[in-house]
Amino acid sequence: MSKPQIKNKKKLRWKRILLKLSGETLGGEGKFGIDVHAVEYIAGEIKDAFDLGCEIAIVIGGGNFIRGGKLAVAGIDRPTADTMGMLATMINGLALRSALERLHIPIRVMSAIMAIQVAEPYTRLRACDHLDKRRVVILAGGTGNPYFTTDTAAALRTSETKAEVLLKATNVDGVYSDDPRTNKNAKLLRALDPRDMLDQNLRVMDLTAATLSIESDTPIIVFNVFRKGNLKRLILGQKIGSEIRSNKK
Repeated sequence: MSKPQIKNKKKLRWKRILLKLSGETLGGEGKFGIDVHAVEYIAGEIKDAFDLGCEIAIVIGGGNFIRGGKLAVAGIDRPTADTMGMLATMINGLALRSALERLHIPIRVMSAIMAIQVAEPYTRLRACDHLDKRRVVILAGGTGNPYFTTDTAAALRTSETKAEVLLKATNVDGVYSDDPRTNKNAKLLRALDPRDMLDQNLRVMDLTAATLSIESDTPIIVFNVFRKGNLKRLILGQKIGSEIRSNKK
């Protein structure tokens, strides 16, 4: 099969990206379940990036259905609760796949937990082969192990797929010094070191994900995916959101 044709030949900041989508981005305003309009909007943003010629891997969360940590507090044992969360990511992955297929985007869903009737088993080499052939790859199931968040899965898959950047899609403009919803004086931090996340307790990503990003020295950009065109503008080199990158050289 020949590679899909690139519709726009422009200079890209990155050839291969990993996009981290939280479950809440697919939940719409209600933040629970699947909002079809939100899924279609996200799919449209991904299509615009794909049409530029960018190779796209996506790690998807499941927080719009289940959060393993909260279920564990409620009394369900943590490995079971986290497995339920991993299954939720597969539901989201299938919904996004359906929306992208309607836009005629070649796509594969891969899962770190076995569910061969609905998703390919994840292997690093197979995922890279799909990306090389210009297929969008949705990576569901987290890391396949309990006790790890999908942020950690995103940091891990960024390295495994040789993505040049981890783009963390949110509903805010980037990383702030404090919660901008409660503190009007909170400042948007345009650039910071991964260690700043830990030292200042900024809660951008969990400790394991932050450590992986430090070790791989791959930049993370936190941006507002609900500002239409932001994903495309980032890939074309515009400075949007907050860039987290190690200062060591």
